[in-house]
Amino acid sequence: MGLNTASVPNGGESCSQRVGTAHILKCGKKEMKLIMFGPPGSGKGTYASRLGSRLEIASVSTGDLFREAKKQGTELGRRVADFLNKGELVPDEITIEVLKERISRPDCKKGFILDGYPRTLEQAWALDKIARIDAIILLIVPEWIIIERLSNRRVCRSCGAIYNLKYLKPKREGVCDKCGGELYQREDDAPQVIKERLKIYERQTQPLIDFYKVKVPFVNAECNEIDMPPEVMVESIMQKLRKLNLI
Repeated sequence: MGLNTASVPNGGESCSQRVGTAHILKCGKKEMKLIMFGPPGSGKGTYASRLGSRLEIASVSTGDLFREAKKQGTELGRRVADFLNKGELVPDEITIEVLKERISRPDCKKGFILDGYPRTLEQAWALDKIARIDAIILLIVPEWIIIERLSNRRVCRSCGAIYNLKYLKPKREGVCDKCGGELYQREDDAPQVIKERLKIYERQTQPLIDFYKVKVPFVNAECNEIDMPPEVMVESIMQKLRKLNLI
């Protein structure tokens, strides 16, 4: 599953093939601003954090931002918490405010990779006003792999760290390696629910792909092996970024 490869842009060999000379002049700069799109269970968080380390840029997850804002107890954090506690989506205007504050921090000076943002065209337009994106990383993963991964996924209640009972086990069963929190299975990780989530992802993401494909180059990253080590995928993405002269 993931998006049908016929509906996604080709990962180009050069910037000029996608966005013209103006972007080529920008490709040699040190800072880099990336967005990672991928269906639930495609490994966005895992790949984004590893890429961030390799590229020495911040990995920014909106899920982590919301949890952080909620814990801080600021006025903005309380507004976020109101929606999270009800199980509702945080509205675009609040999401944008949280993200804008995050990417203004010192660790984003050299750039960032966004995981989980934008989710709507409104968010994409807002991001366009505060940052120029250099490339989109699009994860393409078959449905059977996603279902296998998510049905074995466990999440830490305290810090949100993600594990997999088959491929990324915690050192102690049911206990988070990072903070010692309890690991649990999300209700929406049941196979039938996963299939519906994938349909929603496709409906939401195609307009964003259409929005960005005329603006920036795409790096299509395909994973067709369920036990592919994250480092292999990350290295493949790095090689494609090099071909675009971004690194």
